[in-house]
Amino acid sequence: MTEPNEAYDVAADGAGSSTDLAPAELQSALDGVHRAGMPGVFAEVRDGGRTWRGASGVADVETGRPVGPEMHHRVGSITKTFTAAAIMLQVEQGRIGLDAPIGGYLPRLVPGERGSAITVRMLLNHTSGICDYIPSAFSSVRGVPSLPDISPEKVDDNRFRQFDPAELIEMGLAAPPVCEPGGPKGVYSNTNYVLLGQLLEQVTGTPAEKYVTENVIERAGLRHTEFPTGTQIESPHPRIYEALHGLIDPPRDYSVYNMSWVWLTASLISTMEDLNRFFGKLLNGEIVDQSSLAQMQHTGPVRALDGTTIDYGFGLHKVSTPDGATFWGNTGTVWGAGTMSMTRADGKRQVSVAINLMRWNKPDSSGKPQPHPIDDALSTLYQQAMCGTADAPAEKGAS
Repeated sequence: MTEPNEAYDVAADGAGSSTDLAPAELQSALDGVHRAGMPGVFAEVRDGGRTWRGASGVADVETGRPVGPEMHHRVGSITKTFTAAAIMLQVEQGRIGLDAPIGGYLPRLVPGERGSAITVRMLLNHTSGICDYIPSAFSSVRGVPSLPDISPEKVDDNRFRQFDPAELIEMGLAAPPVCEPGGPKGVYSNTNYVLLGQLLEQVTGTPAEKYVTENVIERAGLRHTEFPTGTQIESPHPRIYEALHGLIDPPRDYSVYNMSWVWLTASLISTMEDLNRFFGKLLNGEIVDQSSLAQMQHTGPVRALDGTTIDYGFGLHKVSTPDGATFWGNTGTVWGAGTMSMTRADGKRQVSVAINLMRWNKPDSSGKPQPHPIDDALSTLYQQAMCGTADAPAEKGAS
């Protein structure tokens, strides 16, 4: 185990340190996550005009190279927030109707009765009933998503595989529906956002990555956020280690991977600084208009891939903390990488955290993943970062 990296406090406009940020407590919480078994963890916390950045642990378990708070990271399903914002920009221009059937836009991809019954809104809020394609792509058992069923061999086999979006959609549609379209409780499905990417290309005549880059990423003024153009992250980044609930032991580095398997649903690379900037701009009405933002923040219960229920809107996850505050943002995972980014409803407190080991919980004899010290350590970190105290665990979500 290496010594934790030293955090630093960046004060706005050259001002002094901020007691609201509690740098020592934040660093201690980061160190706790590393000591609990996380190779590396890094974060940025903003409070008002002040910013703290810190890191603990290693970016590479073999060399001991330290992780740094400025590193680039695969941010997983936080990509969905960018995609949802891009869709809402087209809604504002009248090119997409939220309650229009997806079959009217993409009749070849979603034909027949399902194409008529499933609307754009249902794709955005995960009430379409379309199954997630991931089990078909990564498991020998096809059907309702169950991450413990994922095959380590398939994760390896697909490392350099180029998936076509239509192929992913076909996998999701081929599985039995997971709920009735438009029902009161949704079921999280990456297939929904692959369809939204195809919809975006259909109505704009532009590659989806290009449209999101020019109209969302650049509009937000992000300098370190991009879709991958190859299998590697070109900027400084940590190696990312996948344990797959103990099926990969020791955990394997998947920082080199063809991200076509998640495309517009979870492939973005970003930094914690950029994520805080993005959610600040989005929630302030600087990317989509206030009417669109209100639609994005209209939430309902959605069953996440890990079986928990999250309060989800259009690419936005709502979290209530024990001290009564409401935060908006999203979380994301891909093989080996995890990220969360949350902004308080008043915009004054922001938290973005990255970790470089995923699915560390080994199952018991019944197959249920068991608690691990990392769980409590992360909960303490999130609570300290969001509420300024580590007295109680923060509410957790999964996407």
